[in-house]
Amino acid sequence: MNLKKLFTNLTFWVLTAITAGALLGHFAPDTAVKMQPLGTGFISIVKLFINPIIFLTISLGISGMNNLKKVGRVGGKAILYFEIVTTLALIIGIIVAYIIRPGDGIVTAAPTQDVGTYKTQAENFSWLQFLKDNITIQVLLFSIAFGIVLSKLKSSQKITDFLKLISKYVFKALHFVMLFAPIGAFGGMAYTIGKYGIDTLLPLGKLMVTVYATMALFIFVVLWLIMRSYNVSLWKFLKYIREELLIVLGTSSSEAGLPSLMEKLERMGCSKPVVGLVVPAGYSFNLDGTTIYLSMAVIFLAQAFGIELSWEQMLSIIGILFITSKGAAGVTGSGFVVLASTLSAVKIIPVEGLALLLGVDRFMSEARAITNFIGNGVATVWLANNEKEFDRSKMDHAFSRVDLSEDILTDNLGKNPK
Repeated sequence: MNLKKLFTNLTFWVLTAITAGALLGHFAPDTAVKMQPLGTGFISIVKLFINPIIFLTISLGISGMNNLKKVGRVGGKAILYFEIVTTLALIIGIIVAYIIRPGDGIVTAAPTQDVGTYKTQAENFSWLQFLKDNITIQVLLFSIAFGIVLSKLKSSQKITDFLKLISKYVFKALHFVMLFAPIGAFGGMAYTIGKYGIDTLLPLGKLMVTVYATMALFIFVVLWLIMRSYNVSLWKFLKYIREELLIVLGTSSSEAGLPSLMEKLERMGCSKPVVGLVVPAGYSFNLDGTTIYLSMAVIFLAQAFGIELSWEQMLSIIGILFITSKGAAGVTGSGFVVLASTLSAVKIIPVEGLALLLGVDRFMSEARAITNFIGNGVATVWLANNEKEFDRSKMDHAFSRVDLSEDILTDNLGKNPK
């Protein structure tokens, strides 16, 4: 049974593909280089999802904000909280990437063009040109405007239902495409090792360790301080939602544990209106883990291709990531899609560089999903406390009954047996 589960596990196949690609690249580099179309082909297919996903996610997310009229202050505080914390996550990711420099030494030239071409494009970069030339950002801006209009229409339910239906099938299609990730990972890794040598594995490993360490730092420092401001134990909270965290870890998607998280947040004392608003909104707009990954991945690729970014370019990238990171939902592979859209929009760093990340992206998606998941739980607890819609006695009871089966038994009996 365990063997059957192993062979149906996508992570196992991606790991196998990475190993096979690395071995082929090391022992038969000429053949390995010919595997490049497998990696670039997979990236091209994924890129087809960029604009539809951004439009659907942003439009539906904003149109669902009509709850702000009912909840009032909670909605405004939630949006403000999301922006502050995700911006902090973005900045932390960039700072750590600049200190550790995980991309140094990985490649010496861009796959299809000379680095000088990109440096020239970077020097000539301007926001006006950026807005005129990039379909991705135009879709983002249109999606925001469309979502606002949709939220104000009284007869918008049919439209939102239709968009939700489309979104459902778009993400199903994306999930199906991501099943072919092992093939893309094999092609990307084989080409990378065959072209640049086995030494490229070290910077990739360094990037992965750096990303995990940065997310752990964010959880146990930033989120710990947020919880501590209302005297709530982060560690006890993590123990309380440990089953959901294992589900998210296994699926690499925060979506898998979302319904159960909402139920547990209510059980631990957060009011139903706060949970109902903050968790779904945070699912689209409070993706701390994805934001950290995007910022670190962009800096990693800039370092890998030897592109020194000016302060103006860095601020521009932060601004772009600030927008595109809001278009990622907790579905496996969506972080990679948003990264592709960011690089396409920036036009400073080679989009072809995604081949370097393809092999390890699946493993970093687990860190992204868990950080996103914990971040949204912390946001809900903080906002419930801030609005005085938090029952501390329920929290104490929930934390003392971290065994879920014992908690359910106690609820059914109404009191302890003796």
